[in-house]
Amino acid sequence: MGHTPMGRFGNAEELIGAAVFLASHAASSFVTGTDIRVDGGFLSQTI
Repeated sequence: MGHTPMGRFGNAEELIGAAVFLASHAASSFVTGTDIRVDGGFLSQTI
């Protein structure tokens, strides 16, 4: 928890935005080969 800027575990509801984005043809039709990290900033603090 000390390495996560949000200071807590995420909730399932917080994945909805990424899921809707990926499911939306209008929003993500040109997106290829990327990682969408929904991790509360964990990766940015652990590099």
